Amino acid sequence: MATSWDLPDFDAHEEVHFITDAQSGLKAIIAMHSTHLGPAAGGCRFWHYARDDDALTDALRLSRGMSYKNAMAGLPLGGGKAVILAQPDKRKTPQMLAAFGRAVNGLAGRYVTAEDVGINVSDMIEVSRQTSFVAGLPVGEGAVGGDPGPHTSLGVFLGIKAAVRRALGKDNLEGLHIALQGAGSVASGVAMHAAAEGARLSIADVNQERVAALAEATGGAIVDPAEIMSLEADVLSPNALGAILTEQSIAALNVPIVAGGANNQLATPQDGQRLVERGILYAPDYVINAGGIINVSTEYVKDGDASVVRGRIEAIPNRLETIWSESAASGRDPAAVADAMAQQLIGRG
Repeated sequence: MATSWDLPDFDAHEEVHFITDAQSGLKAIIAMHSTHLGPAAGGCRFWHYARDDDALTDALRLSRGMSYKNAMAGLPLGGGKAVILAQPDKRKTPQMLAAFGRAVNGLAGRYVTAEDVGINVSDMIEVSRQTSFVAGLPVGEGAVGGDPGPHTSLGVFLGIKAAVRRALGKDNLEGLHIALQGAGSVASGVAMHAAAEGARLSIADVNQERVAALAEATGGAIVDPAEIMSLEADVLSPNALGAILTEQSIAALNVPIVAGGANNQLATPQDGQRLVERGILYAPDYVINAGGIINVSTEYVKDGDASVVRGRIEAIPNRLETIWSESAASGRDPAAVADAMAQQLIGRG
């Protein structure tokens, strides 16, 4: 494996930890990008990677994204991320989660973990048996905390509405066609919100059972995953994995708006400018998808109730509008504008 310093996505990360626990079979990476604003906070991803280098790249990119996300959301948190390297069968055991919890605890609060792709609330309970530096735990109805997915979905939905207002001049989604990439937790929430407002949905996911259930619940149409990126629609909403906006895929886009909850949607920094050149309005991913970490932060820091969480999520559209306005005035693409703002906030401007 190449050293972190040699990788394109190493960005002065403060710490990168490689964890191995032979007894449980745990292999994990914890990357801490910045603690300038507070402890490095970000979820744990459980995923099978074809190469260990891919896991390291994911951890580096995701942790940097969390630094930017937390800073732009005005949270008292830095940015970090963990990835657990799953076997091809994606077998997950309580022993493995316990070993991960001990590794988090050994960082003495410099990293705070929570759910991400492949990790659920039950998994976080197992982790929390070993450490208190964890959020996203079950709470009573109406209380702050728990599954961050619905909060992420709400923020993405509100961000889509903001993009529609700016690009299409409409105040709601009634009659608009949304191409939804993904049918997981976040995508499902976005779909339910959009369908309730009268949007027409085309949905793609590699999991056939999941996409069929979501299509039935929302009246949406099922689309082949290979076709969703080039589908003619009003909005493309990526809500699966990242690096899907490439030179080739951007050339094939047939939408005026890209706004979704997936992390690290741009494959390269240049792809933000490619979207501008095609006249496509882009919602920077770590701004629009901050709802989950807003909820998790409020739970962990204990600085508000459910109404505070809702208010902070409802501020996402205004933040996007500020970015888009600066983009229009400066000629820089929205992703570059957001990056510059975030870098200033974490003391790296």
